Amino acid sequence: MSGNVALILGAGPRVGAAVAQKFASNGYKVAIASRNGTGSKTTEGLLSLKADFTKPDSVPALFDAVKAEFKTAPSVVVYNAAALTNPPDEDSIFSIPSDSVVSDLNVNTVSPYVAAQQAVLGWATLPKEAKKTFIYTGNILNVSVVPVPLFLDLGMGKSASAFWVGVADTVYSSQGYRFFYADERHVDGKSIGLALDGAAHGDFFAQLANHEGNVPWHATFVKDKGYVQFK
Repeated sequence: MSGNVALILGAGPRVGAAVAQKFASNGYKVAIASRNGTGSKTTEGLLSLKADFTKPDSVPALFDAVKAEFKTAPSVVVYNAAALTNPPDEDSIFSIPSDSVVSDLNVNTVSPYVAAQQAVLGWATLPKEAKKTFIYTGNILNVSVVPVPLFLDLGMGKSASAFWVGVADTVYSSQGYRFFYADERHVDGKSIGLALDGAAHGDFFAQLANHEGNVPWHATFVKDKGYVQFK
């Protein structure tokens, strides 16, 4: 993977950090972007960038910073940021203020959409043989109505993003560009909930980046098994 660059947008301590470490161990040059970014290299040699995904118009600058540092666009872009707002009135899902819904949709849908725009622009500058991959960290909320008020605007954002990820993969796969909505599940297909496994994400995302296994855009997976199709 010499010369390949991975950009991890949303580098939290579980999934984001594990995914970054996996790609680095596979020989990628890695940039991570988060609210705690420093604008410099970490002790592990990762480029740390400060990001605010509530502001989609700030996303292109992250790609510019990656290209300035590594002299090439990222071939792999992982969007791992997420946001939700708990309804102030637990008896009313519609008690979430509209400005909170907008802010959370920016994080869950609009900023990753802008990141995908930037990814495609950058991929056009890379060698044809380079594998180009966009991975969105999803969950079961795009296919399952979970009647939990806390998940309302998170589910709105995940559902919207799953749609454009699927369209993008359908349109661009013939050019060798792959887009995935990755969703870790329990072995029985039920939601993994808060029991997300960072290492499992890293392993599966590395497989997706290599375009292995003919995995569809709706990439449901199980730890130690990889892609598993669920109804």
